[in-house]
Amino acid sequence: MPIARILIDQTKGTLLDYEIPETMCGKVAVGSRVAVPLRRKEVFGTVLELRAGSEFSNIKPLSRILISEEAPLLSPQLMQLAEWIADYYVTPLHTVLRTMLPGSIREAKKKRKRSGATDLFVGETILPMLPPTLNPDQERVVKIIGEDLEKYHGLAPKYALSGTDPFADPFADPFAFLLHGVTGSGKTEVYLRAIEKALMLGQSALVLVPEIALTPQTVERFRARFEPTMGKKLIAVLHSHLSEGERHEEWLRLHRGEARIAIGARSAVFAPLHKLGLIIVDEEHEGSYKQEESPRYHARDVAVMRARLEKCPIVLGSATPSIESFHNVQIKKYRLLELPSRADHQKMPLVRVLDLRLQARGKQADGVLSFPLRQAIAARLERSEQVILFLNRRGFASSLFCQQCGYVCECPHCSLALTFHRTSNMLICHLCGLTKKLLTQCPECREPVLLQRGMGTQRVEAAVQQAFPEARLARMDTDTMKGKGIYQKTLDRFRSRQIDILIGTQMIAKGLDFPNVTLVGIINADTSLQAPDFRAGERTFQLLTQVAGRAGRGDREGEVMIQTYTPVSPSIQFSRHHDYHGFFEQEIALRQQFGYPPFQRMILVQLRGKIQENVANTAGMLRQQLRQTLPHEVEVGEAVPAPLERAHGQYRFQIMLKGKAANKMRTDLRDVLKKFQVPKEIFVTIDVDPQALL
Repeated sequence: MPIARILIDQTKGTLLDYEIPETMCGKVAVGSRVAVPLRRKEVFGTVLELRAGSEFSNIKPLSRILISEEAPLLSPQLMQLAEWIADYYVTPLHTVLRTMLPGSIREAKKKRKRSGATDLFVGETILPMLPPTLNPDQERVVKIIGEDLEKYHGLAPKYALSGTDPFADPFADPFAFLLHGVTGSGKTEVYLRAIEKALMLGQSALVLVPEIALTPQTVERFRARFEPTMGKKLIAVLHSHLSEGERHEEWLRLHRGEARIAIGARSAVFAPLHKLGLIIVDEEHEGSYKQEESPRYHARDVAVMRARLEKCPIVLGSATPSIESFHNVQIKKYRLLELPSRADHQKMPLVRVLDLRLQARGKQADGVLSFPLRQAIAARLERSEQVILFLNRRGFASSLFCQQCGYVCECPHCSLALTFHRTSNMLICHLCGLTKKLLTQCPECREPVLLQRGMGTQRVEAAVQQAFPEARLARMDTDTMKGKGIYQKTLDRFRSRQIDILIGTQMIAKGLDFPNVTLVGIINADTSLQAPDFRAGERTFQLLTQVAGRAGRGDREGEVMIQTYTPVSPSIQFSRHHDYHGFFEQEIALRQQFGYPPFQRMILVQLRGKIQENVANTAGMLRQQLRQTLPHEVEVGEAVPAPLERAHGQYRFQIMLKGKAANKMRTDLRDVLKKFQVPKEIFVTIDVDPQALL
């Protein structure tokens, strides 16, 4: 009798055998979602294997297939991708499978878009957008990608990596291109031309963007190119801000082959596309591609593995590639494609570094806008040009403190100072969301005056409004962009020049193209440099370069002003000269010297619980067991408090593992955790290739 081996939902990896009834033969496949009887109730599960028989007796039959489609909900390639993620990121397979499917699909709930729901796309009608003329660099890049599309067209996907280790290094891949193009070099046009080629070959395409906020403008541009000739239903959108009904509908359109282009943020890497011919990962360096809850996968790296399984090219694009990706170019794992100049040969913006130490001594400094930046803003307003001001910290003041006794207003649940928000007159924890009324006096010494320290976007907005009362301002951060569609409406107002000065956090740092912006001011470049993380310099360089790239994208030359207390920082100086290669050479030498990625792999083991002493003791015992088990060449760090020791009312301790044999580290770690007795009140998380060490 035919048997299906099924991974049962809501269990810790329970596998059970069920008989496939005659009426379901040929319909049940690996990757099918099914309902089965278990202990007098019906439960759901995923088919992992089909067998001719079972070693067990009294096998019960399957109840039903949850969503009856011609193909299983998870294709063979996606099932193997799930197995790779579970192994590589040391996480249960059932957790991965749960992540791959929208909740309504996973549980076979019938969902429809809400009546009157906001359209997934921007606008009702789209005018055709004629392709611009390519410059020689763009032509060369498009030609190379097109040749690869033809080369791999028609090859059977790798349902099994026969003859190779399926969990070997995922980044050694002949299908992978790194597209390094300066800001404004026309990377999006390259993506569009490559997707056109894939569609002509009868294939589909997957486009990943780093943040949900960038999805509407990407969809708008893709619709303008493809809809007039190929139909309105060609593109599907997948991201977490869709309603459950919208997500359900978009997912099924892809699964049925009705849509051939999937655009979305991190989780769209699992889009159920048929005949996948091309994967694009835009802004591949972005940290938001890393999921910070289980399964802690990196969507860029998962996309590389998916391209390998599907036998299709993948293009990783960025003006500031991650150190790991550019290192992969150097060791011949990725192929480099370069766009060294802007598409229409516009000049890169002039970048000026303003030393805030000197500005602070001047009488005209207000703590937010230096005198040269204020002069530059005034000149732009006089010429009806637009300005972007960037500060990667929201709120009005980063903390309140007592000058008398040194007391700092902190969150009682997290090791974090509360941020003062002036518009609501509240103190807010940006980690757990706790809100408190503004204190009228110090709770320690009763001093009636608490001083503000640091600044956020609200304070910048207030200073700009005071300096330029006639200017039309808008602020973009997570405090102001909460309603559906507000982000896009604000950008539309800025594009139509109803806003003179746009103030914001990193959500305005990338992907925006406004020809009338001729000045970008970076209020404090040191904010990200001060993080206790070996990637702090890299992130600062990337952020400054990306923000600077918003200036001078039209006919008028752009200017960037970077305010900083550390003007000699390599991150600031290399970004000033738009010198990625110089920054990379300096940074890769430091990484090699100290044994950081890409020269060694890292795994962060974190323990958390409500009683500090219990967490510390358990972490110490686990560290001792790891040291005894792991090879001597693996560096096992001490069990230490996390840089952010307390979060959401729980104390956190962590152990860092570093070594070159990544597979061996993961295998040994998994073995130790199986045997180690973790107290019920303590939770252990594993983060392979961690992007944040806080």
